[in-house]
This record gives sequence, C-alpha cells and structure tokens, in this order.
Amino acid sequence: MSSAINTSMGLREWAMLTILSVLWGGSFFFVGVAVADLPPLTVVTLRVGLAAIALWSMALMMGLCPPKSLRIWLAFLGMGLLNNVIPFTLIVWGQTQIASGLASILNAATPIFTVIVAGVLLADERATSLKLAGVAVGFLGVVVMIGLPALGDSLLAQVAIIAAAVSYAFAGVYGRRFKIMAINPIITAAGQVTASAFVLTPITLVADGPLDITASSLGTWAAIIGLAVLSTAIAYVLYFKILESTGATNLLLVTLLVPVSAILLGSLFLNETLDVVHFVGMALIALGLSAIDGRIWRRLKHASA
Repeated sequence: MSSAINTSMGLREWAMLTILSVLWGGSFFFVGVAVADLPPLTVVTLRVGLAAIALWSMALMMGLCPPKSLRIWLAFLGMGLLNNVIPFTLIVWGQTQIASGLASILNAATPIFTVIVAGVLLADERATSLKLAGVAVGFLGVVVMIGLPALGDSLLAQVAIIAAAVSYAFAGVYGRRFKIMAINPIITAAGQVTASAFVLTPITLVADGPLDITASSLGTWAAIIGLAVLSTAIAYVLYFKILESTGATNLLLVTLLVPVSAILLGSLFLNETLDVVHFVGMALIALGLSAIDGRIWRRLKHASA
C-alpha cells in the first residue's frame, strides 16, 4: 500500500479531528477525577487495559482478527510506548502537581514538536514557514483563551507534560508505518493499547500494589470507564484513521482544538461564561489552523499574483 497522504484535510477529516478533540478534551476531566482516588500508574494501566477490552470486542464483532506477525506486534509495542506508556504516565503524574488548565496549555505545544519532528523525518511533511507560523499563532490562541496560569514551583511536572508532547510527536511520525502495513485502524488502536497494558501491568503491580476495587467511589469508576472507552478506545480509532489519511502534522493539530472543546463544553453543560478573550483565542487558533492547512492562503497568494 502507498504511504502517500493528503496534506490538506477535507470536511471528513476536519469533522473527525473535531470529534477527537472533544473526546481528548474530556480526558483531562476524567484524569482529574480519577487521580484524586487512585495512584497515577494505576489510572494509566486501567485506561489502556479497559480500552484494549473495548477495542478487541469491537474488532471481533466486525470480524477482524488479531495479527499473528511478530513484526506487527513489535510495531504495536513501539507505538504503545511512544503514544501511551510514556505520555500517559507523564501527563497523569503531572496533573497531580499542576492544574489541568496549565497541563492543556503545555500539551498544546505538541504540534510545534510534530512540525519539527515530521519535517525532519518525513519527506512529505516538510516544515514550511506557513506551517510554522500557523502553529505559533494557534499556540498563542490557546494561551490567550485559557490564560497563562502562575507557573509556581512545579517545574518538574511542567517538564513532564512537555516531554509527553514530544513523545506524542514521535508517535505521530512512527504511526505512519501502519498504513504501509495495511492494518485496519481498529486493529492498530487495539494492538497499541494491548501492548501498553502488558508493559504497564507488572510495573503498576510492583509500584502501586494490587487494586482494591471497593476502595474507590462510583464517580471514580465512572471517570475510569469514560477515560478508557471514550477518551482512549473510540478516540484512537479516529486517531489512526486521521493519521492514515492526512499525516502526523495535521493529526496533532487536535491538541490546539482540545482547549476549545473543553471551554465550549463547559459553556454548554456547566453554564460557564464565554468571555471576549475566549473568542479572541478561538479566532487565533482558527487562523493558525488555516495557515497549517494552507489552502486559503495559497488561493490568496495566487489571486494577488
């Protein structure tokens, strides 16, 4: 199968990216609830373990079978480490030290690293001045919209979130190989979280000990299920579909949209007020996304030529 991608996203890809931003926007809330009751590693392990069960159930209902090739499972392991084990652990631990607002701002730096990593490693995703400008403007929009919280003394936690963003960038580039392997996105999603669960389970048992199910509240378990099924299982099916179609740089623009989704959801369901600064931030994000997509700007350039 060809590894070629469409660097400009169509309506279908933008719709999937928006849905993914809502699903991942919810993960910060779910994690915030869960870490109040459970250790970080336990939360991460439950997230990938329950997501694996959900995804393999979905795959089997669709008549899809697990791959038998060791090469494919080693690729799932690499993806699981870069896309789950490392960033999930860093983010969940980081959120025990810093507010979710600051965590989402730092996480929104992911496209900056992705443009650089993909530009160096992928011939069809070279960084351009327009892409770099778009990422910078979009990131500025996130900061304007959320507001820059006080940095405090939690420097190590902030570095952890940034390291997670770098890991996501490499994961986006690494994941391009699954299109060449012609693996269904549902199988890819299931394979990576399964590999992650196998890596994390023994580490978690040693670090946190056996899980006492009765010690956690119903709200905690609702958050864990939401985190596993919505923000992981369903989200990763969309993730690999977008990655297969439009590449790593476009895919990880989702981290710019996650804060937008969180604020709009808060306005719709929690009666939170939308201020002028929120609309200014969203406008900057939209401007940045349009520059990264490039089509409008290329048309304006041709029209003025």
